Order: sequence, then C-alpha cells, then structure tokens
Amino acid sequence: MLFRKNRNKRAPKRQWGAEKRLYPLPMVHDVPSTRKVAASRVAIVVTVVVWVLYCISTIIRQFFEGPSSFSFTMQAIGYSIIVSFLTFSALMYLMARQGALQRFSQHVRVPRAELDSHFAKDQPSITMLVPSYSEEPEVIRKTLLSAALQEYPKKRVVLLIDDKPVAKNPQDAARLEETRQLPNVIADLLSEPYERFARARAAFIRRKKVVAAAPADVKELITHYAWAAQWLENQASLEQIDDHVDVFFADQVLRGLAADLRLVSHALQAAYKDKAQLPAEQLRQLYNRLVWTFAGEFTCFERKKYASLSHEANKAMNLNSYIGLMGGDYQLHQTPDGPTLHAASKKNADLSIPDSDFILTLDADSILLKEYCLRLVYFLQQPDNARVAVTQTPYSSFRGAATRIERLAGATTDIQHILHQGMSYYGATFWVGANAVIRKAALEDIAESEWVGGFEIRRYIQDRTVIEDTESSIDLAVHGWTLVNYPERLSYSATPPDFGSLIVQRRRWANGGLLILPKLWRRIREASRRGESISTAEIMMRVNYMASIAWASFGLIFLLAYPYDGRLLSPLVVLAALPYFLAMANDLRYCGYKRSDVLRIYGFNLILLPVNLAGVLKSIQQALTGKKIPFARTPKVKNRTLSPLLYVVSPLVVIGFSGFTLWRDEISHNWGNAIFAGFNLLLAAWATKAYIGIRNMIADIWRGSTNWLYIEVKPKQAAAATSAEPSLDWRAALYHGDAKQAMPLSMVSEAKIKEQTV
Repeated sequence: MLFRKNRNKRAPKRQWGAEKRLYPLPMVHDVPSTRKVAASRVAIVVTVVVWVLYCISTIIRQFFEGPSSFSFTMQAIGYSIIVSFLTFSALMYLMARQGALQRFSQHVRVPRAELDSHFAKDQPSITMLVPSYSEEPEVIRKTLLSAALQEYPKKRVVLLIDDKPVAKNPQDAARLEETRQLPNVIADLLSEPYERFARARAAFIRRKKVVAAAPADVKELITHYAWAAQWLENQASLEQIDDHVDVFFADQVLRGLAADLRLVSHALQAAYKDKAQLPAEQLRQLYNRLVWTFAGEFTCFERKKYASLSHEANKAMNLNSYIGLMGGDYQLHQTPDGPTLHAASKKNADLSIPDSDFILTLDADSILLKEYCLRLVYFLQQPDNARVAVTQTPYSSFRGAATRIERLAGATTDIQHILHQGMSYYGATFWVGANAVIRKAALEDIAESEWVGGFEIRRYIQDRTVIEDTESSIDLAVHGWTLVNYPERLSYSATPPDFGSLIVQRRRWANGGLLILPKLWRRIREASRRGESISTAEIMMRVNYMASIAWASFGLIFLLAYPYDGRLLSPLVVLAALPYFLAMANDLRYCGYKRSDVLRIYGFNLILLPVNLAGVLKSIQQALTGKKIPFARTPKVKNRTLSPLLYVVSPLVVIGFSGFTLWRDEISHNWGNAIFAGFNLLLAAWATKAYIGIRNMIADIWRGSTNWLYIEVKPKQAAAATSAEPSLDWRAALYHGDAKQAMPLSMVSEAKIKEQTV
C-alpha cells in the first residue's frame, strides 16, 4: 500500500521517524492469551503491594526512626500524597487494561446473516448528525460519504453547518457555498447505484412468491453485487490522494466495502455452480443490503440562520439546536433579527424535521467503517440493553502520519481506545464525542429547558464545560441509563499534526473535569435511592478520569521543582511504577508501535505539562467566576498552527529547571533526585526537539514576542451614496419596541460615544 501521487498535488513531505505503517489494525481485537491476562493481574497486585511496602518501609519508618524535624515530616507527608495519587492513576490504567482484556476474550461477533435477518423485520430510523465549523469541504465530504455508505435501512444524514451564514471574504464565502452543496453532491453520486438496485429489488419481489429462488435469480444478483463492487473501486481510483487520511478513506472505506460486496458475489457464484437452492427470503435480504448501502436522505442545516435558536459558539449547542427541532413542523416568521421558527401544523409548515429512534453524532473529521451503524443499533436493540443510552467504538488514529508528533499523539489515542473499552467492563464508560449512536429517548430523559428572549432553548447535551460528552455521560448515569463501548475498531478520527493544534486540543481536554466531578456524588445518591448497586471500581475509574489530569499536573510540578530529601526516593517508588510502564509498552506494541515509545510519551507529557495545567486552572477559574470558558475547536489546517508564546517557552523552562536540579542535587550528593532530574532533562529535551522543532520554536517565539507591535488595520468603509438623514428602522421598532434597537447603525454608534463621554 503506497501513496498515489495526484497530478496536481504532491504527497506531503514526511519527517524522519514518522509513521511507517499505513494500514489499520483489524476491526476485531485479538483474543488475549491466558499468559497475558495472568500477567495483567500480577501487575495490579504488584503495584498495590509495592505501594503498601513503600508507605510502611519509607514513610512510617522515617517517622519513628528518622529525624524528627518538622520540615522532614512535612516533606514525607507531601511526598507520600503525591506518590499515592500517581500510583492510583497507574493502578486505574492497569485495571482498565485488565477489563479490556476480559472483554476482548469474551466478545463474539454477530454473524452478518443474523444482522440481515434482524433488520429485515425491524428497521428503526437513525439520523446522522455531522457538526461542522470552518472545516475543509474535502474533509467533510469523506466523513459524509463514510456515513452515507453505512449499510442501514432508514438513515438520514444531516450536515450541521455552524459557520456564519454570510461570510466576510470571498474565500470563506466560496468554501461555505461548497460545503452547503456537499449533501447534494453525495446524493447525486449515490443516485445511480441506488436506483439500479431499488428497481432490481422491486422486480425480484414482484416475481417471487415461492420459497426457493431460481438459478436465474441467483445469477442476476451476482451481477448486481459485482457491479456494486466495481463501482466502489472506480470511485476509490478517482479519489485525490494527498495524505494518509486520503489513503485510509480510499482503501478502508471504499475498497473495503467493495471487497465485502465482491466476497458476496463470489459466494453466490459458488452456490450457483453447486446448484444450491437458496431461499428467496435470503436473496431478498441480499437485495436489501445493496439498496440500504446506497439509500438515504442527505441535507444540511444552519442554526445561525434562525434568530430563535441558540447561537452559542460550541458543538453541544449546534447539536442541541437541531435535536430540539426533531419531530416538529415549523413556520418561518421574518423579523429584523432574522427568521424565527414557530410550531405549526404540517399543512402550514415551511420546515418539517422528522424524528428518529436513534441519533448518530459524528465529528466532521471522523470516518466510520462499514457496519458501524448496523452492529451498534443491533446491540442497542437487544433486550438486555434496553437501558443502554449510548454505544460507540472509541475512535482510533489514522496510520501513516507524516509528522513525529502526530504519530505519537496517535499512539496515545490508540492506547485510550483500549482503556475506554476496559472502563465499560466496570460500568464506568464515558461518551467520547467523536462518534456515538444515541438512543433518542435517553436524550429526552436528560433534556433541560430555559427561555431566552422569548424562545425555548432545550439542552440535551450540556455545554457548561468544553468536554460536553463527559458531563452528559454523568447526566445519563444519574437518570439510570448506562453507556457501553462496543469492543471493535469501527471508527477513526484525525489527530493534530503539529504542536500548535495539539495545544488547543489537549488544553480543552484538561478543562472541565473538576467541574463535573460533583455530579458523580449525585450519581451515587440517585443509584442508592433506586436501590441500585454501584461498584467501588466504577467510582474510582470515574474519579480518575475526571481529576487525574489535575493531580498529575500539580504532582509532577512538585516532583520537578521541590528539593525533596533523597531518603524519600526509595527504589520501591520506581518498582511501583514499573508495572504501569511495562504494561503501556506492551500495549503500544500491540497497537503496532514500538515499546520504546513509552519513553517518548513520557517526554511528550513533560512538554505538555503547562498545557494540561492551563486547562486545569481554567476549570478553577470557571468554578470561581461562574463564567463559561469559550469552546476552542482544534484547528484543522494544511499549514502549521502557530503556538502561543507561553507554551513554546514552557518546555525550555522545564528543561532548564531540570538541568538546574541535576546540578544542585549532584553538588549535595542527592543522587536519587539527581537521577530523576537527569532523566527528565534528557526526555524533555528530546521531546522538544522532535515534536516542536528548533526552527518552529524560534519562529513561534519571534512571532509571540513581536506580535504586540502590530495592529490590525480595518478596511475603510465606502462613502455613503447619499448625505440624506438616515431613516428610522420601523421594522426593528415594531419588533423590539426599543428606540435604540430601531436606530440606524450610525446613530447607535453616536449614542454609544456620547454615553462613554458622559
């Protein structure tokens, strides 16, 4: 599998040390060996036992046998608390990993024939929502097409465009118009195969009233499956290949589905040669599969066109605005602020939005593999899963990243996939917002309403924090719903390719966990009130997920900065952390990376320490002020994203202080701390050079240091066509009943100037 160069564009230049593997891991996880499961349990036991031994041998022994100075006692207490919190996080990693191994060993994939039989009788509707803001149309197109090619009977794909309806410059206007046309483009693309297979299925149903299908029917179906496979392969060959995501889409989505359909064609060909009597019902199901694959309704929706909908700048309210309209009929009322939507009868409606049983949320830079919807909805429809609100496959990273930092960030993403699978084993699943199938009834159960400006605003997904999926997970649990991660790899999402975009993403991830944590106690109280049992493991997992970034960031700062007494750094501390690092190294190897990447991830986290700390401090700021933190979307641009000055200089501070600590501890013969400081110095320096780059760092520092010297020059407004006195905006006066709202813009500006002068 190689990059195929396009005539007009070249494949991006790849860094030394970038990802070499271009093909993803299998959809279904390997069944872990008995030895691997046993070793995972031993790692948990060793971590707990060694931590207990450390507390006894180092802390308590020092209290009774060591110096009794107040300074040493406080150091011992502080050091033991930090080590305990870090050990707790390591233990949660090992427990989640153990849970994942248990789930992988127990998972049995549902046969395809069983899926076809189930959906032939029961066809619940699904609405696929793709929220988008300032995305490249080509990125959105791949996402929409991966959703459109889901083999699902009743699907509706809606692109939720969150850009301002009127763009400021011609480039943005052209991109926005191209984005608006994407649903039509995809509908036109799929119309030919859909119409062909719909006609063929209708003809087969009309002439087949018997139990067994004739050989001629089998032969005809063979040609249809071969045609569909060839059509998909032709589309793959027309794809423009610029990077590894393009390779993935062409090979795994288009050619992957084509290979599945061709396999059915070959199987039918073999049955035809053997003169096997296939049931007519089976052939009807195979026709359904072709029709469902290329069928669907495709449209777009822009909430910012309507004054009656929320315009808050975050993904949650983009989703909420549309979900709140589902199942309703609306009439447009024109106002000076823009059109408003009002409930109306179906006969008089200007806009009708159908309801559905399930909702799929899919980020505009994510891609689904075949059978994602089919398998996850089937899972939700099983009797045992009636109270499961959300199921998803935690996304994996695209392989073949062109930069070292994208490769390593992808490695952490693939590790998180395993951990999220393990958290489901303990009932501690968190919704990861890149993709999910959601039961609509569950969203109605947790919905909250408020009236803003005379219009009802409904919140299904909370936007109080920038990690809306995490808070919604707790809300669902409070109301007695559960969440489950489906144990397969069926979804992929983009990873930031440079340090600047990674800063935005990781700072957002670190922000909000502390604010959501109090809701966990409400979850415990509500479960107790309903008489439900909630395990200690679930509580520990959830606390660690929401708060570990906070205590790990502060703990690491203390370990790096404070000159702790060398007697506190026992070999038992290293031994307690050893199972965690060995387990992670093995997990990296399992995901197709190198075991040595565990050291690179450690250095990577060192340079991200200021970013995580900034996210935590933002949470504390919001808790104190009560003001929402603005939602910052991860930049998705072809060129490098500039890094803020603070986060470029911070890694240099970490390196410099580690070097100072090494020198100071070497002079005082505090060899334990000196070794730790030298270790941090080496890995932080390597991470800074490898993942930020000396040239990029110099450029960002220069830009950040000199940016204040420049101001943005606004273009001069065109001269007025007439000097006549502007007239009163009578529409605004009648609508708002406010003289200031009705003033022309020039008069409003003059009034504001007078107020400021007074």
